[in-house]
Amino acid sequence: MIDTERLVLRRWQERDRATFYAHCSDPEVMRYFPALMTREEVDASIARQDGFADLHGYCFWVVEERASGQMLGFCGLKPGAEGTPLEGEVEIGWRFGKEHWGRGFAREAALASVDWGFANLPVERIGAITVLANTRSWGLMERLGMLRAVDQDFDHPTVPDDSPLKRHVTYWKNRP
Repeated sequence: MIDTERLVLRRWQERDRATFYAHCSDPEVMRYFPALMTREEVDASIARQDGFADLHGYCFWVVEERASGQMLGFCGLKPGAEGTPLEGEVEIGWRFGKEHWGRGFAREAALASVDWGFANLPVERIGAITVLANTRSWGLMERLGMLRAVDQDFDHPTVPDDSPLKRHVTYWKNRP
């Protein structure tokens, strides 16, 4: 568990499923993903994160607002995806319900995740990827002090070839 001034980053619980499904079935939240997620896909995603936490001690944690106990979204670290420049590295990622955008929650959670990663993992860098068009996401990457590796822009292997979401950018933050 990671605590910040306003947030708690924690493992997934049964009570998070409905909120996570609501986020993953919202077209605005999922704008830069190839499709909305079904309940089965949400369940599989949570199971994957639980597996990462069990195996590695980290995952895309639930981000909960300390004051209300409300799930805002997720943020954290996971092993980089196969077939991407992050394969074999540690990846940071986040997704929040749209009602929580623009309030600094993603930045606060991401800073805490990066700090946790460098304090607890034997890594020299942490990476992030996003769709080229997702300027809000790579804007956050830059506010975290991450630098774009233009030579590592790539076509994501799980996105259909004819999708405008195929092209991704890669960012890295080196250990301080």
